[in-house]
Amino acid sequence: MTESSASEPRREMLTLVSARVRDAYVRKPFYVDGGLDLVSVCRLLSQQGLTHALVRDGARLGIFTTTDLRDALLRSTPPAALAVRDVAQFNVFDIHPEADLFEALWLMVRHRVHRLLVRDGDQVLGLLSQLDLVSFVAQHSHIVALQIDEAASIADLVAAAARIDTMLALLHDDGTKVERIARLVGELNARLFARLWSLLAPPELVANSCLLTMGSEGRGEQIVKTDQDNALLLRDGFEHPELALIAARFNAALTELGYPACPGNIMLTNPLWRQPLAQFKDTLREWIYGADAEGAMQLAIFIDSTAVAGDVSLLESARDHLDRILGDSDAFLARFASAIDRFGNSASWWHRLTTQRDEEPLDLKKLGTFPIVHGVRALALQQRLRETGTAARLRLLVERQRLDAGLARDVLEALHYLMSVRLTHQLRQKRAGQPPDNTVRTSELGILERDALRDALAVVRRFRGVLQQRFRLDAV
Repeated sequence: MTESSASEPRREMLTLVSARVRDAYVRKPFYVDGGLDLVSVCRLLSQQGLTHALVRDGARLGIFTTTDLRDALLRSTPPAALAVRDVAQFNVFDIHPEADLFEALWLMVRHRVHRLLVRDGDQVLGLLSQLDLVSFVAQHSHIVALQIDEAASIADLVAAAARIDTMLALLHDDGTKVERIARLVGELNARLFARLWSLLAPPELVANSCLLTMGSEGRGEQIVKTDQDNALLLRDGFEHPELALIAARFNAALTELGYPACPGNIMLTNPLWRQPLAQFKDTLREWIYGADAEGAMQLAIFIDSTAVAGDVSLLESARDHLDRILGDSDAFLARFASAIDRFGNSASWWHRLTTQRDEEPLDLKKLGTFPIVHGVRALALQQRLRETGTAARLRLLVERQRLDAGLARDVLEALHYLMSVRLTHQLRQKRAGQPPDNTVRTSELGILERDALRDALAVVRRFRGVLQQRFRLDAV
């Protein structure tokens, strides 16, 4: 590979990070009235050499594309008698011209759209299309999301998963904030899982189930591929004779895509995480009121669930049931929250950060990210919040005056710093051909990094104190 070709991906991602929407080609808006018939609209588009138009319909603003025309032709009403307002899409997403192209890409991936309305206040400047964005970023590259959507085999998805890895490494090396990397990678991963499920599961299984990602993947906080956490809720009464085989293929395929199997077997292959809704509701009750000491942690994994495919109402029904049976169970919430000390308090960590000797590695997950994530999760469960991401949970807790705004800010900054340190270490391990883990040695950190890590862990210690008081953990 030449030096020029090797540097091409980096130039692409640098452009994506630094360029603004206004720097790309924003197509001038072309409007049609919502009452105009489709034949007349197509005639106007032909005259203008366009494939889309903005549709004004009273106070609404929508968009009409050739895809909408295709769907309209399948209707019984002749195109000449069909108003464009009846087939246009009015759920248009907009973006400010000063936003960066990274944000535009994320919006397109998040909402599965190919065009964004570029708007400055009430002024519509035009449309940014996915094709124009790709052309601006790199003449010959392909957006990962398109590669996933067009995948016809597991091998195609393997290539897409590898491209995600390349993308996140470049973004990290070029200084992109860890929370932004996590947000984009999380969306792409969810899309990848959904596409894989559609390749392996027959349509009737997809329609009668809900595929979940859980843990850090469900929260949108897993960046480097570590282990799988997934589950499947089934509609009551639905059965499929090959369900176990399909589940095994799904988890095996994820391993092939670079997501290692979960050591705790929190995967579709485990019948516990592959249940009909009614049966799973009984499991939720058992986790809360049963004698199994691990019930609280099983529940913790579940409440970070995000639906990535199938019928999301199954997940919503399970969460509704959880809220009902949890009631005002202060005893369970205290037991649930007490897991912040699951890995001990590691009183020796302060000494490790004041020396450069190569001592026992610090586990950033056990020491820092887990107490933050689980503590916020416990507060969210107490308030019956449905958000899964730690940042979103903190925001809602502050809005409900259940957490001091200053502490919430410090906790989130500490979490992002710990995630950044861990990501740096994990990428270094991957480049060395080692499996990524959550540890770091003090000898690998500079003086300023050790100071920042010490400050972050001091925030964790302060947050622990608040949680211990809030849930009365001394009595647990």
